[in-house]
Amino acid sequence: QVQLVESGGGLVQAGGSLRLSCAASGRTSSSYYMGWFRQAPGKEREFVGAISKSGSGTYYADSVKGRFTISRDNAKKMVYLQVNSLKPEDTAVYYCAAGLTGLSSSSRSYAYWGQGTQVTVSS
Repeated sequence: QVQLVESGGGLVQAGGSLRLSCAASGRTSSSYYMGWFRQAPGKEREFVGAISKSGSGTYYADSVKGRFTISRDNAKKMVYLQVNSLKPEDTAVYYCAAGLTGLSSSSRSYAYWGQGTQVTVSS
């Protein structure tokens, strides 16, 4: 089992940057693919990106490709989402998730979820 805790969200102006962090606990946390999702008010949860167990592979939604970067440090049991060139439409609660299925964009592929961190982008 894996427990996930996100941090690093906040209020930022359009064009700004943030680094979101996801701390994983559990002895086998490095055995999981990790994903980031987001959910804006009144909208469904949306895939942002995913990273392989080793960190060598990543997969991004088209809406964030080139602006967002996922990385992980398995020794520290941390996963990061660097978000650059933020836009007001990036405003959402951002969640990290852990799964075994692979670099999947489906939320059903992830068994464990954090509580989320709020990102608000002002125009």
